Amino acid sequence: MKYHLYYWPGIQGRGEFIRLALEEGGASYTEGGGVAAILKLLAARAVARPPFAVPVLRAGRQLIAQTPNILFYLGGRLRLAPQDERGRLWIQQLTLTILDLNLEIFHTHHPLGDGYAYEEQKAAARRRSRDFLSVRLPKFLGYFERVLDLNRAHAPWMAGARLSYADLSMAQVLAGLDYALPRATRRALRRRPRLRRLHDAVFDRPRIARYVASGRRLPFNNEDLFRCYPELDL
Repeated sequence: MKYHLYYWPGIQGRGEFIRLALEEGGASYTEGGGVAAILKLLAARAVARPPFAVPVLRAGRQLIAQTPNILFYLGGRLRLAPQDERGRLWIQQLTLTILDLNLEIFHTHHPLGDGYAYEEQKAAARRRSRDFLSVRLPKFLGYFERVLDLNRAHAPWMAGARLSYADLSMAQVLAGLDYALPRATRRALRRRPRLRRLHDAVFDRPRIARYVASGRRLPFNNEDLFRCYPELDL
C-alpha cells in the first residue's frame, strides 16, 4: 500500500503524528499538493464520506480523517499496535489522552481561539498557562509516568513489549513541550525519568533518527500547534 498524506504545508501540526507512524512503520508515502489541493478535497461533492479537516490519509481508494482514526488504521497495518482487541483499545485510549494534552498545550497561547491573534489574548494566555503548568501538566505527566511504571518490565514503552503509535505520539508531544515551554517542561520532567527515557528512545530509533536527519521533518515554529512565547514559560 502506498499512502498520501494531506496536511497544511510549512508546519508539523497534527500531521506529524501521522508522519512519525509512517516513518517508523517503513511505509511508502507521499505528501503535498498544497493548500489548493486540500481545499478542493474538503469541498469535493463527489466524496461520499467527506472529511471535515486535515490530516487526511489516502490509502488506495479510501480517505481516512481524524488523527487518532488514522493512527488506529495504520497501527495494525504497520505493526505499531497489538493484534488483540484489548491491546488495540488500550493503545487508542492512551493516544486519545495524549491528543487531549496536545490540545491543552495549544490553548495556553490561544485560549480564546485561533480566530484571534496571540497579541489579542496575551493576558488570557498568561492566565491559562499558569493554570496549565501548575495543575493540568502535572496531572497529565503524572498519569503517563504511572502508565510507564506499570509497564516497567517492558521499558521504555507504554504498553507491552513493542513500540506503538502511542509511544511515538507521546514523544512528539514531549518534544513540542520542550520547544514551547522549555523551562517548565524540564522542571516537570526532572521527577519523571520514564517519560524522558521514552522520548529519547523514540528519537533514537533508526528510522526516526534518519527522518529527523534528512531535513524532511519540519522545525517547530510559531505558526504551529506548539509555539514559543517566553512570557508563558512561567
